Amino acid sequence: MPPFDIAVLTTGDELLNGELADTNTGTIAASLSRYGYRLRCSLSVPDQEKEIVAALSYLTRHVQAVIVTGGLGSTGDDLTARAAARATGQALAINEQALEMVRDWFRCRNRQMEPANERQALLPIEARPLRNPIGTAPGFRLYHGACELFFLPGVPSEMKAMFDQEVMPVLQQLHPAAEALQQRSYKLFGLPEPKIDALLPYQQLPEGIDVAFALDYPLVLVKLRAGGEDAEQRLDQAEALLMQELGSYIMAGDGETPEGNVGKLLTNGDMTLSLAESCTGGLLASMLTSQPGASAFLERAAVTYADSAKLDWLQVPLPLLRQHGAVSEQCARAMAIGLRHSTDTDLALAITGIAGPDGGTEEKPVGTVYLALSSSEGVHVKGYQFNGNRAKVQRMSAFMALEWLRRFALRRQDAGS
Repeated sequence: MPPFDIAVLTTGDELLNGELADTNTGTIAASLSRYGYRLRCSLSVPDQEKEIVAALSYLTRHVQAVIVTGGLGSTGDDLTARAAARATGQALAINEQALEMVRDWFRCRNRQMEPANERQALLPIEARPLRNPIGTAPGFRLYHGACELFFLPGVPSEMKAMFDQEVMPVLQQLHPAAEALQQRSYKLFGLPEPKIDALLPYQQLPEGIDVAFALDYPLVLVKLRAGGEDAEQRLDQAEALLMQELGSYIMAGDGETPEGNVGKLLTNGDMTLSLAESCTGGLLASMLTSQPGASAFLERAAVTYADSAKLDWLQVPLPLLRQHGAVSEQCARAMAIGLRHSTDTDLALAITGIAGPDGGTEEKPVGTVYLALSSSEGVHVKGYQFNGNRAKVQRMSAFMALEWLRRFALRRQDAGS
């Protein structure tokens, strides 16, 4: 069967000037891959009619389907429908079916429809509207030359809902995929990508298993893919080999998050936790409480940013701060001890450091971070030197703290079994 090539075209000035990241292409690509389709290329163009026309004209000559996102709103810079009409040699006209979709959206929510919203029903005359279950802007579908074109809003939630409900069923009907792919992904922490690649047992993997990598700093994502009737069985075998070689570094698997797994480990271990964060500004607490059920293990969290907070809330001795400074092994230890003493939690974790871009010295450069964990076993303290900008230092610090909690909980679990 000849390849059925698909392209994605995203529109929007904000995608090209750095204001927003394009997440739609990744969402579409992941879904297409799961169903066995091939994404041949993707393009991004600004909100300019001539640029959209040029991109459509090029893509329709090289692929069999184009999925376009963005530019279907009600404002003056929403030019995609007009560009689509120009690229396909059609006139624009109010599409009554699309107009009814817009009216129905406002009617169902008891909201007043503005006259400008009627522009969202101004489509190429041969367009077939696509229902938007979330937003006001209908999508639409066109056929030009030998190419199917699907036009969707740029809002990620609207785009995804319409892609799943309106586009994918059509693609499957037009060109059934030769082989849908099964995929499993794993989030690893503590090893760089080249080291993980060197440790993967490629020679032992079952035939037809593809391995792919991605980065979600500071995590490395390892993806195992397979097709065919026995894909699940081969993926089970590959997963067992992966766990054997790298299991201790895997923080989460499919449908899981590192913070969610840490929360489950603490809950299952009947352990309570308190946090004192300085340079991370509450990032670790935010990650842990983003998961449901955090109240089962998290007793409290404090952002003890200033020295006064460390003195008042954590009872860090003033002479210690004056002698060693807030970013020091001694201060981190005192923070964890003071926190556990005041909360009586099973675990008390403290983070202090210099996230930058200012505040570093020759002795303690930007990226210097100390973690301390106090428990019935004593206090463990360690210093790190993290690289990157402020956001990266903060994120790395929070993930390292998660890793400390994960390994502590696993060790307790193993000791009790």
